[in-house]
Amino acid sequence: MSLESLHDLYVHELKDLYNAEHQLLKALPKMAKAASAPELKAAFEEHLEVTRKQVERLDQIFTELEVSPKGKKCKAMEGLIEEGKEILEAKDAEPSVRDAALIAAAQRVEHYEMAGYGCVRTFANLLGYDDAAVLLQETLDEEGEADQKLTVLAESIINIDAAEAEGEEEDETDEDDLADESEDEEEGEDEDEEPKRRMVGSKS
Repeated sequence: MSLESLHDLYVHELKDLYNAEHQLLKALPKMAKAASAPELKAAFEEHLEVTRKQVERLDQIFTELEVSPKGKKCKAMEGLIEEGKEILEAKDAEPSVRDAALIAAAQRVEHYEMAGYGCVRTFANLLGYDDAAVLLQETLDEEGEADQKLTVLAESIINIDAAEAEGEEEDETDEDDLADESEDEEEGEDEDEEPKRRMVGSKS
């Protein structure tokens, strides 16, 4: 990897984002499938289509640069997606809690992409790639909008449902504890009655 100039860094970061987007294209359908709330499922499916357009913009930029977009593995996105797999594979997850976890994972991805696109947009401006800068700004705006939509969804629906689910689970636990205590008391009363019966029998 050569980083002798800002142009080298610009191309390097573009390749990183290109690979990141392709990894995300594979991950988003799985996240949509795992989501329980229809609103969250729709948000992931919508962003899948947006991501495809973002890849097309990157292809356009690489064509103008006459550079291949391949050859770089985005390890950061790989790690973020790997963390997301833990959520998908959790077998005992409450549906609403899983949805809240999916949003948290998705927003980590969005923030990573926003940072990346912000940098390459700035590099493009400095290097005089005005058309590329406009395309990259479009993508940056889309990432910000996606992040905001997830925040609204989390605060208005998903996190509230997850909190209520936790409350219901605590109520069920309390009811089970009360039932166990009641059974213990009944057993204790039965044990107390038995000696009394024996005493009555001995007097006769």
